[in-house]
Amino acid sequence: SWLFPQARHAKDTSHLEVKNMSTVLTILAIAVVALLLFTRFTSGPRISGEDARAKVEAGALLIDVRSPGEFASGHIKGARNIPHTDVAKRSAELGAQSSEIVLYCASGMRSAHAARALRSSGFEAVHDLGPKSAW
Repeated sequence: SWLFPQARHAKDTSHLEVKNMSTVLTILAIAVVALLLFTRFTSGPRISGEDARAKVEAGALLIDVRSPGEFASGHIKGARNIPHTDVAKRSAELGAQSSEIVLYCASGMRSAHAARALRSSGFEAVHDLGPKSAW
């Protein structure tokens, strides 16, 4: 081993590489779970389909925050399409900041993002339905 110190060194560090990789994967998994929990709990409570329908029938705006292509392939009757990436810059289209607004998308991630954006822009009555299937 004193003749080939590099070979010994490579052998000695292989277990460290595996240990470091598992540490990195553990940290990554914890970060993903934390992000999912943060996203879920900071978007505000979700509204039920029944409550969403009642609000829309009473005059709330129904906004589909999916892409125009997804909207064209099928949407809830009466919904307007404003993609989640455009909600903040198109907020003037939503009327007064006290307007009742119900948002939905395909899975709930984009509607949660849009709800946070609208709330941070001063909208007070934003309701996140989550996925279209909850309607």
